Amino acid sequence: MKIALMSYTLARGPWGKNPNLKELCELASSLQIEGIDWVTLYGFSPEQVVQVTSDYGLKNVCYTFFAPLHNAEKRAEAMDLIKRGLDTANVLGADKIMLPLGGVEGQSREYSRQLALEGLAKAVSLGAAQGVTVTVEHFHGRLAPFITSEDMEQAVAAVPGLRITYDNGNVYTSGGDPAEAFTRVHKYIVHAHFKDWRVVEEGRLQGLDGRFYTGALVGEGVVDPKPCLEAMAAAGYEGYINMEYEGQEYDPKEAIIRGTKYLQELIASLT
Repeated sequence: MKIALMSYTLARGPWGKNPNLKELCELASSLQIEGIDWVTLYGFSPEQVVQVTSDYGLKNVCYTFFAPLHNAEKRAEAMDLIKRGLDTANVLGADKIMLPLGGVEGQSREYSRQLALEGLAKAVSLGAAQGVTVTVEHFHGRLAPFITSEDMEQAVAAVPGLRITYDNGNVYTSGGDPAEAFTRVHKYIVHAHFKDWRVVEEGRLQGLDGRFYTGALVGEGVVDPKPCLEAMAAAGYEGYINMEYEGQEYDPKEAIIRGTKYLQELIASLT
């Protein structure tokens, strides 16, 4: 298991804000991180990103972007985004893409899942032709189409070739056990996110379990990462884990440093 730097955590603030590419790569190198997961490219071209990451000997392990396949009114737009995203992944040298799929207000999770799976079947076919694996994550929110283990089992059964990005924090908001969720679908998991939450009386994020959550640094909230890592080690998982932070307590750079070192120590303790 290896830690990947998730660009989203460093580029917090107004969406589309450009992170400093060299600063991001220097941070990764200082933490002995070898892989980066790009959550959009923030206005940079993939060629620019490759030039900088290559200078630092870093690998672009995943390209994450939004394509609303689950929204009936935006499906044509979503497929165009996926085609461009696959081309971007190829330039980056990333062997996988990840599509975060949230909910649509006024639309059931089941209907969103149906629409998403129809689009994902096409996306997987396009990705296979380019040697890029298409993944979806356990997402958070009461309306997201893919949250629980049952959701994921249905997805990989309906779309052979679709793979999973495991998110232990998002699974927790469904009321499920994150370690058990990994074990249940581990054969299909090719990437992972670790994050943490605190339960609050009310907030912008309401989980499928009905509770409200706010972001916390990994290891400081309600999600225990150790059983998740133990389950991953037992299954022989050798892929990357993004350390993701959605809280406000720490500066993003400080959060990456603290969270990465914490997870690296936990992983080392398993061997």
